[in-house]
Amino acid sequence: MAKYTTYEQALKKLQHYCAYQDRCHSEVRSKLLKLGVYGMDLENVITELITDNYLNEERFAQSYARGKFRMKKWGKGKILRQLKMKRISDYCIKKAMLEIDEEEYLQTLEDLILKKMGTDDDWDYEKFQKAGKYVLQKGYESHLVWNIISKMRNQVG
Repeated sequence: MAKYTTYEQALKKLQHYCAYQDRCHSEVRSKLLKLGVYGMDLENVITELITDNYLNEERFAQSYARGKFRMKKWGKGKILRQLKMKRISDYCIKKAMLEIDEEEYLQTLEDLILKKMGTDDDWDYEKFQKAGKYVLQKGYESHLVWNIISKMRNQVG
């Protein structure tokens, strides 16, 4: 990418970058480094983005958690791991997790299991295992997964 020679050019570019979509600090820092902005210019751009509310890590974490849960049907475990990889603070992660409604979360988990099980009624042990592994990979907590599967198996007989 082209090196931005002035602070103003870098700031304008990053304002657009942050206005398009919520970003976290580490994404903004990486973008500035790719643009060739270092040192105090980098820190000053980040400070100005925060001051002007283009960059808000709590807002980013909350929208990230909502989006990944609703759009990709990720579980809390996967969302938490991804936020930690983006170096989001524990406080912001806790606030983000509050964005996920517990009832909706459990219903989504159950729907994912049912979808993976298929429509035919010959649900066997292997199908339950595959469905369980699938939702575990999506980041759902194992105790919730196996409780729901256990209830389903009891209903089948």
